[in-house]
Amino acid sequence: MARSVLLGYAVVVNALHVQDYRHPLAAGAVLGVLATWTLVAPRLYRVAARRPRLVVTELALAVAALLLTPWVQGATAADPDAPTLASFWIAAPVLACAVQWAWRGGLASALVVGGVDLSVHAVPSGSGTGYVFLLVLTGLVAGYAAALVRAGTRERTEAAAVQAAAAERERLARAVHDGVLQSLAYVQRRGAEIGGPAAELAELARDQEEALRGLVQDHVDGSVSRAAPGAPPTAGTRDVAAMLHRHTGRAVSVATPASPVPLPGADAEELVAAVAAALDNTARHAGGASAYVLLEDTGDGVVVSVGDDGPGIPAGRLDEAAAAGRMGVTGSIVGRLAALGGTAELTTSTSTGTEWELRVPRRTVAGRGRAP
Repeated sequence: MARSVLLGYAVVVNALHVQDYRHPLAAGAVLGVLATWTLVAPRLYRVAARRPRLVVTELALAVAALLLTPWVQGATAADPDAPTLASFWIAAPVLACAVQWAWRGGLASALVVGGVDLSVHAVPSGSGTGYVFLLVLTGLVAGYAAALVRAGTRERTEAAAVQAAAAERERLARAVHDGVLQSLAYVQRRGAEIGGPAAELAELARDQEEALRGLVQDHVDGSVSRAAPGAPPTAGTRDVAAMLHRHTGRAVSVATPASPVPLPGADAEELVAAVAAALDNTARHAGGASAYVLLEDTGDGVVVSVGDDGPGIPAGRLDEAAAAGRMGVTGSIVGRLAALGGTAELTTSTSTGTEWELRVPRRTVAGRGRAP
């Protein structure tokens, strides 16, 4: 579109002076070549591999049109205010160079074309010098804008790729967790219960479960899926998932989302401390029981389930402990969650064991309200 407008201006201004030209037919031929290029250039530029050569060709056409001006115009060319054959069309290759090679290409082409434009006049006019200055400025601005557009496009493409990779990681993590990891955890638990040769199978299942879980959490398609253990995903936060995985052991399995689960640093530490208290309670009062930790990110909060397959807590035991002044469970678990604005619910029976469901709302880093 820009080439067509510039060409139209060049045709009009030359038509107004063509009766004074020494070779008017040659002027028509030059404008005809520029018109042909203006028509075919948009199609030619569609092939990215051709663009550098096409830009150089367009620049050469502009320079050639300028150099032919004195011969075509004859005495008219001596007039400092007389238009060149290319007129304002010389801005087209400058813009093309700016788009192709950013501001450096725009500046270099503007200096070349502007210098030739001034040289074809015996006495350059003030308006001609000003036009060359505007041409240089146009090359710089257009080149800078082209560079910004390229950078923005590249960033959007990278963001889309990261988002797609994250979605694929989540899908694979769900599939692995729902299938392979749960099967390995079951083999590990049953093998330990049966003992004998099955215990060796349980040990192998434990090793494979840990290796596969680490693979899912760390890398899918060559990209990191979570922050390194202990490294905050963002300023002022901690990754609860990475912190919970430190409790993984022979008797404790930990399952978390494949992506980081950030909470404000103090909240994350208190939540993990409550989980540690529940696991410690299992180790002390349900010796030999297998424990598990499940982490879920609900968006506006975090839910952690901590359970075991032990004999459960006898009815009234917690009330007796509280009456005797032993506030271990109440203070270490319930009290911590209450201080975070969350809840701690206990489910226990002799047949299914014990499970704590710990819910914590996601607050701002400052801890003064919910995150937006």
